[in-house]
Order: sequence, then structure tokens, then C-alpha cells
Amino acid sequence: MKERQKIKKSLRASFIDGIFVSGMVGLTTDYITPYALALKATITQIGYLNSIPNFISSLLQLKSADVTEKLASRKKVINIFVLLHVLMGIPIILVPYLFKGNSVFYLIVFVTLFNAFNAFTIPAWASLMADHIPENKRGRYFGWRNKILGSVVTVFSFLAGFILFLFKKDVLKGFIIIFSLAFICRAISWYFLTRMYEPRFKVKKDNYFSFLDFIRRIKTSNFAKFVVFVSGLNFCVNIAAPFFAVFMLRDLRLSYLTYTILITTVSLTGLLTIEGWGRRADRIGNLRVLRFTSFFIATLPLWWIINHNPLYLILIQILSGFAWSGFNLCATNFIFDCVSPSKRIRCIAYFNVLNGSALCLGAILGGYLVNHLPNIFGFQILSLFFLSGILRLLVVFYFSGKIREVRQIETISSRDFFYSVIGLRQT
Repeated sequence: MKERQKIKKSLRASFIDGIFVSGMVGLTTDYITPYALALKATITQIGYLNSIPNFISSLLQLKSADVTEKLASRKKVINIFVLLHVLMGIPIILVPYLFKGNSVFYLIVFVTLFNAFNAFTIPAWASLMADHIPENKRGRYFGWRNKILGSVVTVFSFLAGFILFLFKKDVLKGFIIIFSLAFICRAISWYFLTRMYEPRFKVKKDNYFSFLDFIRRIKTSNFAKFVVFVSGLNFCVNIAAPFFAVFMLRDLRLSYLTYTILITTVSLTGLLTIEGWGRRADRIGNLRVLRFTSFFIATLPLWWIINHNPLYLILIQILSGFAWSGFNLCATNFIFDCVSPSKRIRCIAYFNVLNGSALCLGAILGGYLVNHLPNIFGFQILSLFFLSGILRLLVVFYFSGKIREVRQIETISSRDFFYSVIGLRQT
């Protein structure tokens, strides 16, 4: 079979894998914190639940490139660790029954392992996918792919919320059902990952550089500056991010159905806008989109202070989906643009180390501060949202101008770019 045909078949298998892994994401990502709340977790434990998994996952990725190079195969790394990821879903499902006395502690342990095994595969998977997609088509391809997969996430997320709504009198049974479905989805996705084709993987010793070497280049390397920007922003984001679910379910006492509508609004908006972001990024560059969307991301928690009516919050979630879809897509593609294929796995791993550590520290700081900050309109969490928003703005204004685009792009004025985003002009 010719190389082109093998890659086409591999992309088809990857897409089917993506369908099922998106089902798992929709059933789990926004429901781990509510699961912990149902197990009577404290707000400090919620902070740990959203920090420790990120920290351990980021540390393990220091070895991801080394293991991949030792095995001389990205596919082997993906297959082994995704299988471990699948198996770790079982104890998460059984936590309320196996560890009745200390269920939240063990939930944190198993979620940490669950996230860590999945995170270990990300550099290898990203490197493999980058080899499959030409540089000038990545924005369009991943925009299209993420649009479809985002719709799957939304459907399954809404399904999870509906199941919890049906089982509101015995919500733990509802969580067992949705996490069991997630386990099945991930097992199916693992099968299709094993069907992917891996082009010849060459390991060159002269491409090796340590994590310390990477840190030393932060002041001079464009890629390193980009990593600091994204990590710094995510540190500020995660000061507040783990506690939005707490605010909605505990403080505002929203139903699981209302909660589900709010979180799926983000996904719905993202899948409606992500293809447009991909097309723009291919033409005018990923960095232009990153700068634009990061400003809106910085302001998001501030809007939550003004009003708590669910209809108003839906508007804020629309803005969130619009901004995050462009930012996440272009952050990934900017890495592909910056880094040569031979160094891609190691660079992605080091990016994830710093980004994961930043997420961890942000959640820990938020979990500590939320009990020591003054009330705003009767809620301490709103002080946390305000702090997060101000810090995000500082990071965006300080760092985003220090990074340069790395490929040839079309020149477009800021006014024309803005008009194109709001639909008044095409780019």
C-alpha cells in the first residue's frame, strides 16, 4: 500500500477514535467536579482534584519523549498508555462502593492516574498527526475535525446532564451510568488507535535537549516565550476555572439540567466557530488569532460578577466558546509551526510540563484563596473570579507582544480582521 493511502486510512481510523474519545470527554470532563461534590467534597478538595492530576501528568511528560525514543515508536506509546487510561476508568466508577470512608481521597488518586496515562500519549499522538497533515492545511483540517468532534462532546455532555437529572434522587447511580458509558467509549477509541499507521520514526541524538536546556532559552527562544505566555495565562485561568461548577451547583443552586445547558453552550459555540478560526489562521497566522482571543478569555470571569441569571450566563458562555475554540486550535497549530518534526515530541512534552504545572499551581492557589478572600455580592468565589480576570489581563498585555509569527502569512489590518470575525467582511 502506498504511503498516501496508508495515511488516508490512518486518518480515518484517527477520526473514528476521535468520535469515541469525544464521547468520553463529554461524559467526564465537566462532571468530575460535580461527582466529587456528590461525594461531599470540600472546596479545598475540589482544588486538589483540579491541581494534583495536572501536576502529576505534567511531570510524567518529562519522560514521554525519552520513552518514545527508546521504543522507537510513537504508536507503541499511544497504544500502551491509552489502554492503561481505559482500565483506570473502572476504579473511578467504583469509588463510592469500594472506599466509602474516604471516597474523595481515592477519587483524586484515580483521576490523577486517569489523566496521567492519557497525558503521556499526547506528545506522541500530536507528533504523529502533524506528520499526517501538511502545514498549510492544518488549520482547516483541525478546524473541521474539531467542529465534528466538538458536536459529539456536546451531545454526550448533554446526555450526561440529562441522566443526572433523571437520577437526581439517587445521583450516584447517575454518575455510575455516565462513567460506565465513558469507559466503553474510551475502549472503542483505543481499538481504532491501534489501527493507525506510523511513518518511519527516526531518532537523532543531536536533536536531544534537556528540560533545563529548554528553561535556559526562555529569554531568547520564540517557542519558549510562547510556552510561558500560554502557561502564564492558564495559571491565571485555573485560579478560578475549577470553581465555576462549585459556584453554579453549590452557591447558585442550579439544577443539573441548567448546569448542563450552560456548559454545553460553550461546546456548541465552539463547534460553530472553530472552522472559521481554522480558515483565518491558515491565511493570517495562528498568532493573530491567539492575541485576539486571549483578550476575551481574560475578561470572562469578570462578566460572572455582574449578573447570575441563567439567560445572562448563557451569553457569557457563548463568548467563552467563541474565544476558547480559536485559542485552543491556534495554540496547538502554533506549536506545529514552531517546531521541527524531529524535535516535536520533546517540545510538546516540555510545553505540557510547564502548562500542566501552571494549571496545578493555579488551582492550588485558588483553593487556598477562596477561603480567605472577602465577599463580593455575598460570595467569596466572586472575589476569586475578579482576581483571575485581572491577572489574565496582565499576562495578555505583557506577553502576547513578545512572540512573533513563524511562517509567511497574509497581511490584514486590525480593523479588517475584526470585521471578518464579526461577519461583516470575509478574510
